[in-house]
Amino acid sequence: MTTVLRAALQARGYPVRTVATGTEALDAMEDGPPALVVLDLALPDIDGVEVCRQIRSWSDVAIIVVTADGAEDRKVAAFDAGADDYVTKPFSFRELEARVRVGLRRGASHTADAPTVQVGDIVVDIPHHWATVGGRLLDLTPKEFELLTLLARNPGRVLTHDTLLARVWGREGAGHVEYLRVYARALRQKLGDDAANPRLVTEPGIGYRLVDRGELPA
Repeated sequence: MTTVLRAALQARGYPVRTVATGTEALDAMEDGPPALVVLDLALPDIDGVEVCRQIRSWSDVAIIVVTADGAEDRKVAAFDAGADDYVTKPFSFRELEARVRVGLRRGASHTADAPTVQVGDIVVDIPHHWATVGGRLLDLTPKEFELLTLLARNPGRVLTHDTLLARVWGREGAGHVEYLRVYARALRQKLGDDAANPRLVTEPGIGYRLVDRGELPA
């Protein structure tokens, strides 16, 4: 699998370095952080979720998990550890390449502290507390704006229910996933989203991500 992915990515012009264990991955990160990490959870020495957690503790590099384990609790653990994306085997290389492009774009955008962030046709001006979609000003409640801002600061990245509730609602939001459902529905309506090509994407049982429309394959 590693050999095939390396050859396919190199054929598309991506410089690739591969390692066989979690320890080697962490050592490679110290030698020189890459633009993006593709991480298999099934490693011979360290659990991949722990590798993800250690990388995220000091680096904001985009991390795409590639694994045969599609269990929901495993996905949640990976995202809580800081993974940006989760691709379950078997998958097409076209899908993985699209997710690699999204991850690289997120890493290059440096949106964490930017006063204005943009995801596709969505623009969020944080200091002035306004947002537009396709040039149209959005009428957002304070909580809707906070939720949109958090998602826009992490473009393409899956944020879990617990992360979103803690960051937007604080301690009072713990366990109240229904808050997110209500506000996500309202945001979709105001963004003019449609089910076939949404900007606000639901990861069932896990969380949400904000994407540039059409950047990920169906």
